[in-house]
Amino acid sequence: MDEENQRSVPVLPWMRHPVDVTRCEQLSLRRVPFLDRRLKSALENMEISKLFPVQVALWQETIGPGNFERDLCINSPTGSGKTLAYALPIVQKLLPTSTVKCLRALVVVPTRDLALQVKQVFDAIALPLGLRVGLAVGQSSVADEISSLVYLPGEEEGVDPGFLSPFWFQSKVDILVATPGRLVDHVNLSRGFTLKHLHYLVVDEADRLLREDYQSWLPTVLKSTQSSNNDDGGSGGGDDVFQLGFPYSPWSRRTCGVERGSKPHSRLAKVVLSATLTRDPGRLVQLNLHHPLFLSAGKMRYRLPENLESFKLICERKVKPLYLVALLKSLGEEKCIVFTRSVDSTHRLCKLMNCFGDLQIDIKEYSGRQHQRVRSKTLNEFRKGQFQVLVSSDAMTRGMDVEGVRNVINYDMPKYIKTYVHRAGRTARAGQNGRCFTLMSNDEVGRFKRLMKKAEASACLEHTLPSHLIEELHSTYQSACSDVTSFTIFARSKIQGKCFEGSTMLHGECLPSHLVKVMVETVLAIDVVVAILASKI
Repeated sequence: MDEENQRSVPVLPWMRHPVDVTRCEQLSLRRVPFLDRRLKSALENMEISKLFPVQVALWQETIGPGNFERDLCINSPTGSGKTLAYALPIVQKLLPTSTVKCLRALVVVPTRDLALQVKQVFDAIALPLGLRVGLAVGQSSVADEISSLVYLPGEEEGVDPGFLSPFWFQSKVDILVATPGRLVDHVNLSRGFTLKHLHYLVVDEADRLLREDYQSWLPTVLKSTQSSNNDDGGSGGGDDVFQLGFPYSPWSRRTCGVERGSKPHSRLAKVVLSATLTRDPGRLVQLNLHHPLFLSAGKMRYRLPENLESFKLICERKVKPLYLVALLKSLGEEKCIVFTRSVDSTHRLCKLMNCFGDLQIDIKEYSGRQHQRVRSKTLNEFRKGQFQVLVSSDAMTRGMDVEGVRNVINYDMPKYIKTYVHRAGRTARAGQNGRCFTLMSNDEVGRFKRLMKKAEASACLEHTLPSHLIEELHSTYQSACSDVTSFTIFARSKIQGKCFEGSTMLHGECLPSHLVKVMVETVLAIDVVVAILASKI
């Protein structure tokens, strides 16, 4: 739902008076009540010495007085520590582990890269305590993935699982991090996979997960967590082994506190999070929340990190690439993420930037047009500091954490404040300082000012670049445009069959085959030169 239309949507009663997490102070680990000493040691190994406000607030509502009596909805800025905020109490709650392992906590996230990142956080604190963390994101086949999640008796002897009683299946993991599509595959298709023993469900980046269908993942998951003595488990479930004579039943441990004024009862505890949590009742009702408690950072729905500085850079549309290059050079070797409005814009801009011979800055693309393996490889290289600038579509705006990103640049001004919040949140994370630059023309200044009024943030200052730097780069910019023009004309003639073998020449020089391939790819994507002249890069 567009932001403009949300004004007419009624706010649910429990969202009208949120708990302000900013009132919580950072808390050193030695002062965190009931924190297991092994968990404290794991955090210290991660060089974490204190909890941030949102982490303290969730600890109070889960391990402290709240004791998970209510489902929790959290609206907190990106980079505020939300992943550890829910991972910490879940791991604490799953201790001590039972002798019979079963899947008790599920975290659903929208993208594969984010799932890998969340799993790393859980691994760091859960593995030292003897808890196993699984991943279901479609990196491998369903069969290969299920073998890492469920113990199949007779697997080594080559016994067909179809001939085995569901009684013999057992989970290999206590915690599962999954993307919605692959999760549904396992629920519907994987023999031995069950969510019946689930204690905790986390919906991270909830607004996106609720906005997009993802194979009706939510009703599928909620239905699969329901258990009864007469349930045969379906194709993906199997019988409840704990109803067949085992002395220990984790089902009895699914009491997540005593509801005020009522008797103890078993239920699935839910944690729902986002930096821009939806307030649409039609979407939130799908979660079937139990006496929900709303925690938010501040009074306004949209909030930027406290240590973020916002700047606007005003220039004419036709010279935006030139100003971007000048800005990158002025920032030196600092890590930067450049955001564009679309996948095609990301591809075009990255191609153009790499035509600047004097730039001396390594630039790579990260967008939905690439294969997942390429994106993951690029992201890992960026994290390791193997290149400085990542040009990205909004595929990277959700929850991705890259240490050391000092600057975010909006090459294309976002249409909605929600997009700005998620983009800007790639920097100024975990209490670090960061800057967000937005390039815009004079006629966009008014719209940008109205956009920023919707967020709880500091003032946005105007940033100017040294005129001598613009002048120095102008000739390089013209040369780059000329090269791209020549490449485009040549590649088009190649595609149209007007250029024959032996005529692959540019400026009197023979072009290597890989360069011809790049030119053809550029033309097939879109005409770069036309985009420059039309100011649509």
